Parts: sequence; C-alpha cells; structure tokens
Amino acid sequence: MLRVGRIPYINCYPVYGAIDRRIVPLDAELVDGIPSELNRHMADGSLDVSVISAVEYARDARRYLLLPDLAISCDGPVRSVMLFAKRPVDELSGCQVLLSRSSMTSVALLELLFEHVWKTRPIFGAGDAEVADLAHLAREPHEGRLVIGDAALLLHAQERRGYPFVYDLGEAWKRWTGLPFVFAVWVAQRTVPVDAALAVHARLIASRDWGLRHLPTLASEASSRTGVPAARCLEYLSGLDYGLSYEHLAGLTEFFRRLVAAGRVPNGSLAFLPAA
Repeated sequence: MLRVGRIPYINCYPVYGAIDRRIVPLDAELVDGIPSELNRHMADGSLDVSVISAVEYARDARRYLLLPDLAISCDGPVRSVMLFAKRPVDELSGCQVLLSRSSMTSVALLELLFEHVWKTRPIFGAGDAEVADLAHLAREPHEGRLVIGDAALLLHAQERRGYPFVYDLGEAWKRWTGLPFVFAVWVAQRTVPVDAALAVHARLIASRDWGLRHLPTLASEASSRTGVPAARCLEYLSGLDYGLSYEHLAGLTEFFRRLVAAGRVPNGSLAFLPAA
C-alpha cells in the first residue's frame, strides 16, 4: 500500500474532502504533516506520493515526477501566506523578521520579494507560527513574522493582533511578475510503479473535482475547525486554484528561474508522471 502525504491545513480540503468522506476510495495510507515535514518524508523516501512545497521539487527534481493538473496556487491574493509587520516593509532593514519553519516555498518567495521588490535587508530568524503558537507570538522579539496556512487566516481574522502592516505574498508576486504563483505541487517518487502512481493521481483528481463542486460545505467545515468565519473560508478556498495550467506553469518556472539565478536551487526541468 502506498503512503500518500496530506497537509492538514484547510487549503487541502478541496483535494482530500471526498477521500475523507469515502466518496472517492483511495487504496493508500494517508500521512498528515505540515509542508516542511512532508518535504522531509519525500526526501528520505518514507512517502511515495505527496503534496510538497514547490521549492522541494526544485531542490531535487531528479527524484520526483509531478502529478499533472494538480497544485495549490493563486493568481493574486492567496490570503494564507502573509508577512505580518509592526512597521512598513520598507522600514525593516536591520530589523528581525521571523520566518516560518513550516514552508520552504513561502520563505524563498519572501526572500526574493525583500531583495528585488522591497529592496530591504532585514535580519532573518526562524520562528514557529502554527495555530498553537499564535497565543505566544509576542514573546519573541521581532518586527515582522511570516505566517502561513490556517494560522495566517486566523491571525488576520483576529484583527492582526498588533501587526498594523500585512503583506500578502501571492498578491506581491502578481504585482511583480504579472503571473500566478504555485505554492505546492503533488509529486510521486520516480521509484514508484507508474500504474500505482497513476491510480493515486486519478483518485486525487476525482476528489478535487468533487471538492470544487462543494466548496460551501468544505468552508463550513473549515470554519468549525479554525474559528475563521465561514464566509471568509469560502472566499479563501474560492480564490485558490487546484490545477496546473500553462499560465500556472509559467509562474512556476519563473519562480524557479529566479531561484536558480540566486543560486538557491540547482538548474533543472519539469518532469511529469506520464498520464494516459
């Protein structure tokens, strides 16, 4: 039985909702983990198929095959990858900005934005910012903090908790490049038999298609879990894209091109699971 990774954030509800309800059967073991954990599990081979950070794919593209037409992306505001700051972004030079330990892609994107768009040089540090950490954010000295996933949605819904300046990284990328941004992709290990990986892919696509038809139901569930109002959850899920179109691929390759130019990932190419 294959081991399939799943992020427990609500942004994955549209992909796994029908599987969780057994509307779409999946003959595999689901393994939950925040993005950085799933990245590590794929890198060490303990998962067979998973959603991973886009940067993890770029870091070791020879290890993975992309699952076609399946990603988490935005074309403008993403609403769940946010820089919360105590002062304007152009005043953060020399200031402590804490980076989420949960996501490689969001950190890499933020670093590019600081360097090329905001032209500001903060001092980066690592910090935990999951939902369980929100009550303790003020304990660490900082002027800015990158928060992702459910925690970002909740913090923003709670009137930012002392952060008067908030920057949506998906929106900042769109203004900079004019392209969508792909935060996460689904991949299979190249060692997984193609037929087995294709079977998982087909189930994920079927579950995603069900999820996109039932976003209000998933938004209500998301609200019950997080405390974020259902209307805001619906706005959030409706604003994400779960496919991988030509335009999204253009945004993904532009992001990778910039990371390669900065020496942050090796040069590589996109390789897909061969679909019938």
